[in-house]
Amino acid sequence: MTLLAELKLPTDGLGQPIDLIAARTDLETADAAARLQWGFETFGDAFALTTSFGIQSAVLLHMVSRLSDRIPVLWVDTGYLPEATYRYADTLCRLLPLNLQVLQSPMSPARMEALHGRLWETGNVDDLTLYHQLRKVEPLDRALNELGVRCWASGVRGGQTDHRKTMAILDPVREHWSLRPLLEWTSRDVFYYMNEHGLPQHPLFEAGYSTVGDWHSSAPDDGSGAGHGAGRATRFGGLKQECGIHLPGEMGDGI
Repeated sequence: MTLLAELKLPTDGLGQPIDLIAARTDLETADAAARLQWGFETFGDAFALTTSFGIQSAVLLHMVSRLSDRIPVLWVDTGYLPEATYRYADTLCRLLPLNLQVLQSPMSPARMEALHGRLWETGNVDDLTLYHQLRKVEPLDRALNELGVRCWASGVRGGQTDHRKTMAILDPVREHWSLRPLLEWTSRDVFYYMNEHGLPQHPLFEAGYSTVGDWHSSAPDDGSGAGHGAGRATRFGGLKQECGIHLPGEMGDGI
């Protein structure tokens, strides 16, 4: 028996099983907008989009706004995002009809720091993993379960991290389906799409950021501040490339 056959795979919006191999085959030949439409048609009200309001987030937000204003757009606000990201989110929400739902940890930043310290400053990978679990993974998983989401789409791209190179367009992740409509897109594809549709750039794009998350764990690609190279290598002080949201393990082990 294969590993895939041993997995208890999530179902579609009607509770029916998904033929993963057939779905992947169909999705591989579809464009990004058609992949999103497949997700909405297959899962209905059990379909959602996640966003970080980061450098490249406007692409999927624009696509989903054209598809339906019913689709929940889930934004995990860690409480540590740069001011520019909060302003950018406000700009895109005024520009696009989005069903935005803001997700936050029940543990405030002040309480977390009082109990655990400034976890991002220790240089310890385990502390970063705990930080991401508290501020990102748990709020998202709680919302997915409370909303009855069976499939969520995200803007991850295969060229962003070593792990993302191994991703498929559709995968089971922590008892939900994860759909990646932009998996093969390049940064150039993103740039051209945004120009074609007149979408505003994140304010930090012009400052040299190709990716941005929390203020304390992001840096421009020139390596200043906390940066270590370019792209996702500038994140989390160079200690990690993934925060855990896209990992199958409960604490991000084995992403």
